[in-house]
Amino acid sequence: MKFLIQVVSKSSVDVDGDTIGSIGQGLLIFVGIKGSDSEEIADKMIRKTVNLRIFEDDSGKTNLSLGDINGSILVVSQFTLYADCRKGNRPSFVKAGDPQHANRLYEYILSELRNNYGIHTECGRFGADMNVSLVNDGPFTVMLDSDEL
Repeated sequence: MKFLIQVVSKSSVDVDGDTIGSIGQGLLIFVGIKGSDSEEIADKMIRKTVNLRIFEDDSGKTNLSLGDINGSILVVSQFTLYADCRKGNRPSFVKAGDPQHANRLYEYILSELRNNYGIHTECGRFGADMNVSLVNDGPFTVMLDSDEL
């Protein structure tokens, strides 16, 4: 599982011209899921994400977590995080999880953030053609890969 995490001052996602998710200060998380991912892996990724101290304190040091700033999360499914560009010029996505498995874990992640962490969580629409807007704060972007945790 991969989480591409961006610290944002605001972010939104539109589908067919309608805004379906929008947040102020917090995290925009693009989520890539592979076939071998599980709820246990998702739990580890979620815990790590919500506890990352990547927001500035009064001294300008990245010392605060999402909870410390009472921030929100916008989660967007992103199978292209598993693009393999080693051969040729057309990316291969064979490492990405099949849509049914990936959607189930995507929904699990959303449920965990909302119900077990109490974080205001907005989301994109799995499998949809989405337009994502953001104001990257910093910019500050982090890639979490479950294979490296």
